[in-house]
Amino acid sequence: MARVETSSNRPYHLVIFGASGFTGQFVVEEVARTVSEGPRGNLKWAVAGRSKQKLEKVLEQAAGVLDKPELRSEVDIIVADVGEPDSLAAMCKQAVIVLNCVGPYRFYGEPVVKACVENGSHHIDISGEPQFLEGMQLNYSSQAAEKGVYIIGSCGFDSIPADMGVLYTRDQFKGTLTAVESFLTVGSGDAGGCIHDGTWQSAIYGFSDSQKLQSLRKKFNHKPLPAVGAKLKRRGNLFFSNEIQQYTVPFMGSDPSVVKRTQRFVVEEYNAKPVQYGAYAGIGGICNIAKLMFAGMMFWILVKFSFGRNLLIKHPEFFSFGLFSKAGPTRKQMEASSFQFAFYGEGYTEGQDPSQGKPNAKIRTLVQGPECGYVATPIAMVQAALTILNEPAALPKTGGVYTPGAAFAKTTLTDRLNKHGIQFSVI
Repeated sequence: MARVETSSNRPYHLVIFGASGFTGQFVVEEVARTVSEGPRGNLKWAVAGRSKQKLEKVLEQAAGVLDKPELRSEVDIIVADVGEPDSLAAMCKQAVIVLNCVGPYRFYGEPVVKACVENGSHHIDISGEPQFLEGMQLNYSSQAAEKGVYIIGSCGFDSIPADMGVLYTRDQFKGTLTAVESFLTVGSGDAGGCIHDGTWQSAIYGFSDSQKLQSLRKKFNHKPLPAVGAKLKRRGNLFFSNEIQQYTVPFMGSDPSVVKRTQRFVVEEYNAKPVQYGAYAGIGGICNIAKLMFAGMMFWILVKFSFGRNLLIKHPEFFSFGLFSKAGPTRKQMEASSFQFAFYGEGYTEGQDPSQGKPNAKIRTLVQGPECGYVATPIAMVQAALTILNEPAALPKTGGVYTPGAAFAKTTLTDRLNKHGIQFSVI
């Protein structure tokens, strides 16, 4: 069972590393909102990063936003730097869980994972980078298991709504669920919306390095997952979705790979039947198709070359038609934004043999919530951490490197998310 108790040597339930970063500042605010949900109604926490002055500024900002002046004096500050292993070790020795907000994770993530494993701290990140996530599983899972440490990746919008949404759909289905497709739509208010360019940078480096991901996956030597029921057909690269009544493309994020890793875990750990998964995202109408085609063509050409990647990184707003920006969204934009995942599942009713005939039952579920990058992501990350602290017996029996679905399948995480505005429901 996960060790979750604080002590004189390990005084903090949570340490937010990278608290002064764009996403980190909102994680700070979310932790401050939820201190009463910690063990025995009390959450002991600290913030960490390279600059004491910037961390003080973030606490000052959170104190003003939340009208909690005590944050200025009651939250401890730890100075730690990815480039200084001793500082990371000192930070990890003080934390039950490190909430790692420092990306791109392909550059800055591994030293933090290594320090957590070596110093007995659990680790949660919000990475949407499959190469980092799967690399950590390959390199640290055995060591984490030996130490009783839980390393749980992609605990933000990538990929808790998708991963937990598939498990929720499976659990609500009366019979054997064999396939699910998800359709993501994002809404914004009159002020529009955008994503901070840290995510843009992760995408640039991920696509430019895709061949390394393929070679990494070969090292696992996985056997194909057993096929159950009718094979799920892949849709086209661009199609009109009757499900969400708009043009749609395959979802390019980490959700498909994270869900597949979870399904492999439930097969190997629980001898359950895997669910096939296809992920798609709505892009709107004809005008958006033209923008996407132009931006996609430029991206694919430039990402292959060093000078092109530098151009993409330097001018995110131009090359993404304003979808990404160095400034990130304003609070007004975030307040008016929302997301919705629609899950369409099919399978076989109880008593029906999945090896015989076509699926004979369907289910539709929704996961919906507030702005995905900087409202829903902190909620998901913090609730994942609180689940570890409050339900250690419901986690997998040994430590290791896990997906959200693998780690939290037996917990009440979806109930916790429901109470905090990320809603799971059956239609």
